[in-house]
Amino acid sequence: MSILMQQLQESANFIRSKSGESAEIGIILGSGLGNLANQISTEFSIEYKDIPHFPVSTVEGHTGKLILGKLGTKKVWVMSGRFHFYEGYTPQQVAYPVRVMKMLGVQTLLLSNAAGGVHPSFKVGDLMIIRDHISLFTINPLLGKNEDQLGTRFPDMSEPYSKELIQKAKEIAANHEILVHEGVYLGVTGPTFETRAEYQLIKNVGGDAVGMSTVQENIVAVHCGMKVFAISVITDLGIREEENIITHQEVLEAANAAEPKLTTLFKDLVEQI
Repeated sequence: MSILMQQLQESANFIRSKSGESAEIGIILGSGLGNLANQISTEFSIEYKDIPHFPVSTVEGHTGKLILGKLGTKKVWVMSGRFHFYEGYTPQQVAYPVRVMKMLGVQTLLLSNAAGGVHPSFKVGDLMIIRDHISLFTINPLLGKNEDQLGTRFPDMSEPYSKELIQKAKEIAANHEILVHEGVYLGVTGPTFETRAEYQLIKNVGGDAVGMSTVQENIVAVHCGMKVFAISVITDLGIREEENIITHQEVLEAANAAEPKLTTLFKDLVEQI
């Protein structure tokens, strides 16, 4: 057994020994979106620092807890806070919790993030369902020896985000009269926000929104056979506002303001999985 598989088993076994329960749905909450965790009827929670081999979140707006509980009537694992390449973690460490969730029985993964709006029609506070991504500006977490127990050497990425779940989410949004866009998310390393020239490049290569997370988690999830749904909260508009200066605090505030819409979408979507 490889060192990675041994570590994954140790992490999962430790969590199982503490929780005694499991769930087939996993949720990862991004910057400023941690309050969705308050909607969970928590049955068990554990801080990342207490889980063997787990990274520790260091970014404001990321609580750093793994929660097991019910969202509506469905049991879910929730990561309140995620890990980023810019924190100094390897891409494999960034995606490690996704693999742990797979070991815990998760079959469907819901991702959220705060992102910069690139598409001309986007406004701060809008939601964008991710239908596809561009990951060429980040490092692929599958580099190195392939773990055949987790997935194939060359994963197909023709449907990285489940069309079925996207359709369900669009119907839910329509029922609640929530405006949602659909578009392409472009992943970058961060931690700097993009220059104006970089925003222009992102627009030119087909990106509708840009952020510093999600794509590495998605790649690992697809590799190990999960269905994935992801949504971005548009928290700034870097390409159109010539005099704007983006701060992390403003990103958190915009994400918090949009959170009730995201919570409604996630709650209803979880019920339909």
